[in-house]
Amino acid sequence: MDFSKELYVAKQAAIVAGKKVMEIYNTNFTVEIKEDNSPVTKADLASNTIILNKLKEVFPNYAYLSEESKDDLTRLENDYCFIIDPIDGTKDFVNRTGEFTINIALSYKQEIVMGVIYAPVLEELYYAEKGKGAYKAKNGEHIRLRVSDRTSNLRVAESRSHKSPKVFQLYEENQEKIEKYYELGSTLKGCFLASGLLEAFYKFGSGTKEWDIATMDIIIHEAGGIFRDLNHQRFKYNKADVYNKNGYYAVNKSENLFKYDHLL
Repeated sequence: MDFSKELYVAKQAAIVAGKKVMEIYNTNFTVEIKEDNSPVTKADLASNTIILNKLKEVFPNYAYLSEESKDDLTRLENDYCFIIDPIDGTKDFVNRTGEFTINIALSYKQEIVMGVIYAPVLEELYYAEKGKGAYKAKNGEHIRLRVSDRTSNLRVAESRSHKSPKVFQLYEENQEKIEKYYELGSTLKGCFLASGLLEAFYKFGSGTKEWDIATMDIIIHEAGGIFRDLNHQRFKYNKADVYNKNGYYAVNKSENLFKYDHLL
């Protein structure tokens, strides 16, 4: 199947949303706390509105699942579902680290078939379509992405805003294999792994939701990497329960996967 039209519209929506987000980024915006204790700004809401309006104009019959919209469970009856995180890394947005992203993915029959990640501060657009590879667009140039070939001197990452004692322990136990450790916000970790700049990152527990991982999933796989839950299963999407119960890992090669069963 061809999803080039969905990809084109998603890329345009992400870029337009990114421009609006950057306008707000450079002002003295306020931060509110949602019921789940996570932050939200008017940039999240503005990005959400722009993305939904642009997508729904072209794809009115598709379902939609977004972090900043009320969940409509009739989406479960639809084979097509856009999964959106208007700003992934709101804490990075608030703290002005620059490491936040805009994420739009398309699920078809519970599999991600298209994904777009836009990093507005970096002005970098990462995207992938199932079976057609992963790419980075910057300054008018489109670069095919491939994970690195490293099996030693590994570069690993962890979330800047959601540090995990288990991830720290895992990296400590494997420090002889690790050359460099990075703290990175948002889905940029997935972009950097797909670009060959990282070899691994891990997430324990059930704190993430579908919109936190959908774009990384396809971009990493289309770049030749591996993205699985901690039970080594591929993720399914557009589920009734949007939480990812079993954490995840991303690696460039299977031989670089650290042993983590004792940490589960």
